Amino acid sequence: MNEDNNYQISLLSAVNSKLAKSEGMLKNICDISESAFIYFDYEDKKPYVLGNWSHFFGFEPSRFVSVGQIVDLTEDEFVEGIYRVLNLEKSGEEKASYDFKLRDKKLYISCNVNVLYDNAGIPVWKIVVFNDVTRFKLQNDELTYMAYFDTLTGLYNRNYFVVMLGELVEKAKENNTVVSVLFIDVDDFRKVNDGMGIVEGDEVVQSIGLSFKHLMDDNLLVSHFNSDVFCMAIYDPVGKRSVEAVTDRIREIMNTPIKLVNGKEATLTVSIGVAEYPESTENYLELINLAEIVMLKAKNKGKNNVQYYDKPIIDEFIENIELEKKMAKALKEQSFFMYYQPQYDTNTGELRGVEALVRWRQEDGSIVSPETFIPIAEKNGSILLLGDWIIEESISDFAKWKEEYGNMDDFLLSINVSSLQFKNKNFVKYLISIIKKYNISPTNIELEITESVFIDNMQEIIHKMKLLKDFGIRFSMDDFGTGFSSLSYLRDLPIDTLKIDKSFVDDVVTDGSTRTIAESIIDLSKKLGFDTIAEGVEQEVQYSLLKNIGCENIQGYYLGKPMQFDQIGKLLDKRGMNTPDTEEVSG
Repeated sequence: MNEDNNYQISLLSAVNSKLAKSEGMLKNICDISESAFIYFDYEDKKPYVLGNWSHFFGFEPSRFVSVGQIVDLTEDEFVEGIYRVLNLEKSGEEKASYDFKLRDKKLYISCNVNVLYDNAGIPVWKIVVFNDVTRFKLQNDELTYMAYFDTLTGLYNRNYFVVMLGELVEKAKENNTVVSVLFIDVDDFRKVNDGMGIVEGDEVVQSIGLSFKHLMDDNLLVSHFNSDVFCMAIYDPVGKRSVEAVTDRIREIMNTPIKLVNGKEATLTVSIGVAEYPESTENYLELINLAEIVMLKAKNKGKNNVQYYDKPIIDEFIENIELEKKMAKALKEQSFFMYYQPQYDTNTGELRGVEALVRWRQEDGSIVSPETFIPIAEKNGSILLLGDWIIEESISDFAKWKEEYGNMDDFLLSINVSSLQFKNKNFVKYLISIIKKYNISPTNIELEITESVFIDNMQEIIHKMKLLKDFGIRFSMDDFGTGFSSLSYLRDLPIDTLKIDKSFVDDVVTDGSTRTIAESIIDLSKKLGFDTIAEGVEQEVQYSLLKNIGCENIQGYYLGKPMQFDQIGKLLDKRGMNTPDTEEVSG
């Protein structure tokens, strides 16, 4: 018996020793881990603690810890949640997890709880594990911020704005009210980046964004779309949130100079397009698109404008888009062709030269007016390709006339050049190469430019003009008197001819003021050593008056409509103006 007792005692000692070693090993594992643990045995109703408690809670419990101790350390907004999870057995659940934050500590903690129940559903034990998820939480918060907010301005980004706009529209649909979308584009922002630098440009956008942020509330959303573009959405736009009130506030903001850290200041304006649900469209994505389209109309009207949705504007935009597509195809298929309008010397009656005019024949045979497609080409940049084609085609035609009709030293080929084309860095090189390619004299070429070419960088443009002038090319100032004419710069331009705009010619006979302006332009030209040419002369009385007040050259339907290549050849045979050619020439 004693031997049996000794055996059982030895066996129990061995088991206890093994359990002690296992418990010690478990404790060591828990202590070196980055987690904290609670083991609750429902039989003795005592929680046992293990692990790195000081990292989480700032203390090391001797053996026990209560739920109340943890709850007391938790931030108010998480108290209810952590209390429920730590007392999970009250709900009968087996597993649960909850992320929470402690007071006065920049730690985010994940609490995971497991409860074991017996066959009768009575809890046997519970294990609680606390893990530090601060790094993950901060990374997640950063990703969340990036998903919703623009990093430059702190405003909503485009994607989140679209989501929230959709929610506003749904809300407006339920409550039978309105949502207004304002598409806001900073005017001439490229000049800020070019003149001050990209860093300063970003600072300007940040400043505008901060000012716009003050307009925000639950019913007015503000987003930074990209670069210099912002978008706002107003739910139920009435009173202080009416479109008029908001746009007035935007103007006040923009009227205040933006002070940069380097001491510079920037004063800018914005163009705003407005579209509203449900009047403009019931689709929230289309609201943004329509607001952008009418914003472009505001820019075309002179910038610093507010343009409201109007169906004809959208129809015109869609037509222009279709026209752009057709133009791209026409450039590939060379559906453009040249007409030439004769110009005559009023003193000798001789043919001075011709102005090259491009035409576009569509697939159905109809002719599109240059007044329609040239502005579109200038806007989308295709004027560069088209302009190069016009230069080569017209110079090629001139070379053929010269080959057939001999000496043409006193004959001028006038070619219109857009401001975008002239500003192209390769323009001078290209033009000279074409002149040399067809072996004609540069003195036969007269480039017609408008005053708009000088708006951005006048000195650079004058430099280009002088290079071409030294090569022998002449310059004509087209549409003189209709732009931002300034006599102060006119004397500095290397031009040869001032072209009197048709708007003056139309009323030169019937309006005394217009006649006085025409006389002044002609007199000024003579004193500066320029030739003059009047365009759009359609009546004999206009021709006679312009000749009498000293206009040296005439162009217009009265003496000749635009003609095709071979018909100009017939005029070169005559080289005179005995019989004005007023017969309309078909395309």
